Amino acid sequence: MSLHDSQAQVKEPSESIDYTAIVQSASFKELLAAKKKFIVPFSLFFLAFYFILPILTAYSTVLNQPAFGGMTWAWVFAFAQFVMTWALCMIYSSKAAKFDRLVEKIMQQIKQGR
Repeated sequence: MSLHDSQAQVKEPSESIDYTAIVQSASFKELLAAKKKFIVPFSLFFLAFYFILPILTAYSTVLNQPAFGGMTWAWVFAFAQFVMTWALCMIYSSKAAKFDRLVEKIMQQIKQGR
């Protein structure tokens, strides 16, 4: 099979999608606002929680105090980062499913010509 033959097999979409109309639609703007409202605070929380451990361990001794037996607060904080990462991933997966439903709704509206 030649390159020309493989290019001929690629099907063109039967209808063109007006992406400008999608971007300018109220539904799409609501989707972007909802995503921003979710992603920005969660990202800031993640970054703050992540960088507090190296900052506190490098510039203070507050996490050197024993927490449970011989384990210090630095270890507790480090393990909490794993828990935080898993929790944020589960929350994001749940929220992403809602965003996907909003995208499907927008695509339905575009197909119906709204």
